Amino acid sequence: MLDIWSHYPNVAQKLNTVSSLINEHLSTDNPDVQQLLADLSQEQGKMLRPGLFFLFAELGDSHEQNEEQLLKIAASLEILHKATLVHDDIIDDSPLRHGAVTIQSNFGKDVAVYAGDLLFTAFFELLIDTMNGMSMMEDNAAAMKKLLFGELSQMHARFNQEQTIENYVENIKGKTAELFRLACLEGAFFGKSSPETTQIAASIGENIGIAFQIYDDILDYTSSSKILKKPVLEDLAQGVYTSPLLFAIAKKPQAFAPFLDKKQDISVAEIKNVSNLVHKLGGVKDAISFAQGYTRKALEDIDKLPQNKITASIKELTTSLLNRKF
Repeated sequence: MLDIWSHYPNVAQKLNTVSSLINEHLSTDNPDVQQLLADLSQEQGKMLRPGLFFLFAELGDSHEQNEEQLLKIAASLEILHKATLVHDDIIDDSPLRHGAVTIQSNFGKDVAVYAGDLLFTAFFELLIDTMNGMSMMEDNAAAMKKLLFGELSQMHARFNQEQTIENYVENIKGKTAELFRLACLEGAFFGKSSPETTQIAASIGENIGIAFQIYDDILDYTSSSKILKKPVLEDLAQGVYTSPLLFAIAKKPQAFAPFLDKKQDISVAEIKNVSNLVHKLGGVKDAISFAQGYTRKALEDIDKLPQNKITASIKELTTSLLNRKF
């Protein structure tokens, strides 16, 4: 967390407070679930969503802002993110995430489900405490629904060689991009920005989220297991076909069919063959170009915001997040 936010000391300080606040809201008498939550709290990650929330909040009128409210909403965003990660691990049956043993592998799926549910409970408690009766409650409910449908859509698309890039983007919008969109939207809204700025912020968040996920998917085809800190091409083996593969399939579907028709029975050697085909047919290059398009959209929207030091910081952070080298 400190690395990415070291250039934004005001945000970094608030994120430390958010971490403490999250720990205060996650407690249970069940020792297994409590240990799981304690382990989860130590894996702070980059805290991108609450960090973006605070940056966008700084666009507004600081004299009208409620600092305690902002801290709790930022905590709710990170708790929601953690909850989705726990449930993603359960659904994917993943042994590792970012080099660490996943919650469900370490504690079992039953404990992981209860922990995920407890995280959602804490999320709802913070919403009621900070925005009960406000229109933003509807936005959070809509975001939750979109996250669910994103998961269901991805599950339905597993092993489907006929899915399109458009289908892929819609899935991202319902997963990674939705949380980024919500963070930037809420930051501008509760930071007391104008309605116009708030809507632009939502668009920026969505485009950052889409580009961010595309780049993460590209890493699956360009990094070693040691660098990636998870089994290489794990998504492919599980039938989750991401942009590099989809771009390549669109060019020569018959080359992939003999391998992908095997679905979950595909071997490690065959997965490597698929990866080689993806590179040969330019799937990675096409995906990089695709991600760069969403990065440009985000930066163009940032230029529509009132231009000041905060806007410059948002642009700098966006550029650093989405300026990936492969």
